[in-house]
Amino acid sequence: MLQGLEDSRPSVRLRAAMAVGTSPDPRFIDKLVERCAVEPEFQVREMLTWALTRHPASVTVPVLVGEVRSQCAQARSQALHTLSKIRDRRAWPAITRALLADADDEVARSAWRAAVVLVPEGEGPELAAVLSTQLGRGDRETHLSLSRALVALGDVIVPVLRAATTDPDPRVRAHALATERLSRDPDAGFEFAIEEAKRVVALGGADREGG
Repeated sequence: MLQGLEDSRPSVRLRAAMAVGTSPDPRFIDKLVERCAVEPEFQVREMLTWALTRHPASVTVPVLVGEVRSQCAQARSQALHTLSKIRDRRAWPAITRALLADADDEVARSAWRAAVVLVPEGEGPELAAVLSTQLGRGDRETHLSLSRALVALGDVIVPVLRAATTDPDPRVRAHALATERLSRDPDAGFEFAIEEAKRVVALGGADREGG
């Protein structure tokens, strides 16, 4: 099985990861984590994550927490993704501000997802404040990931979103307004929310110029 994880054929690596998850063995954990950092195929990475979740959290979490400090972006991202699936709050201290603002968008998105799953009771407002510093960042997919993470925190996001709607950066204002709309009406869809927010921001800018 361990040899199969390094096979040149994705289908073989996929089956090997499935076999490891089907018959969990703590001796496989280091190898699974190692493969997560270099595996090029999304489906295989997802199977590697599933295989890790099949092992005791008491064994996997410390290894994954160490991995989030890796110099390799994919290693950090996959470790955070797997921690979000395991949902063991002992990993919470590993979700640092640096990870939440990681220069790599994929790492940051994984950190946001992990954070909202692992955040302890009472620390939601502080997390919302940190996440709000990332409003306006990246492409549409990154915007949506952050909005979903903020919405998952519930009502604690209201003050930080209201503050962000007065930000001098129009991208931040539009993203905050879209997130606010999404929190009120999840069925509206993000595309509709962001386009509406852009119109509001544009009109606000026109009003200020007119004044």
